[in-house]
Amino acid sequence: MNKAVTNYWRKIRKPLILTGVVVGVGVMSYGAGTFNPNPWIQNRLTKTVESTMVSEWQAFGFQQPSIEYNNNIEFVTQLIKCIDYINLHKLHQERVHKDIITAMAVLETGWGQSRFAKEANNLFGIRTWDPKVPQLKPLELPNADFGVKKYSTKCDSVEDMINIINRHPAYEDFRVERHIQTESGKIDLDKQVNLLSKWSTNPEYTTLLKSKVKNISNILAK
Repeated sequence: MNKAVTNYWRKIRKPLILTGVVVGVGVMSYGAGTFNPNPWIQNRLTKTVESTMVSEWQAFGFQQPSIEYNNNIEFVTQLIKCIDYINLHKLHQERVHKDIITAMAVLETGWGQSRFAKEANNLFGIRTWDPKVPQLKPLELPNADFGVKKYSTKCDSVEDMINIINRHPAYEDFRVERHIQTESGKIDLDKQVNLLSKWSTNPEYTTLLKSKVKNISNILAK
């Protein structure tokens, strides 16, 4: 009986070893992301590729687009060009959705027609309390201890707005939600907008902003 078992084992030993090697290689390949990248490997590869692309775009030295417009449609389309340009220089997880940025600019400036937009190139009502920073005082508060920041270009104000949202502690919850949605691939702009309420003292700000986001989406769709 023992001899029969020994002979049987000799026959199946090599196939079993081969099978074990194949399975082992398959598991390691999956773990390393060689043939079927798992979510962790995909995310790491994406970040690596994006970092490389951002560095390459910065090296090209493309010029910042100018935001010039004569009507609402031109305001939106020119603003989008600026946003696309800025996004070329930012990692995916640092970007703010273009519909949100555009809606905020529309809401803050009345489609780019406000005094701050025209005289200070400020599309988001961004303030400063530093007297050394170029600024415009509100007409009704000429002696205020703050002012609305002046920018060299309107696109500069867009980049500053994105940087504020990316670094200011008031928008930590927004950044967390953006990360969750980016990782899952399920984008819910209303949910993101709800976490931007601190941008304005208006209690209806997020409601108004969500309405403008839908408006912008319809404009872009047409």
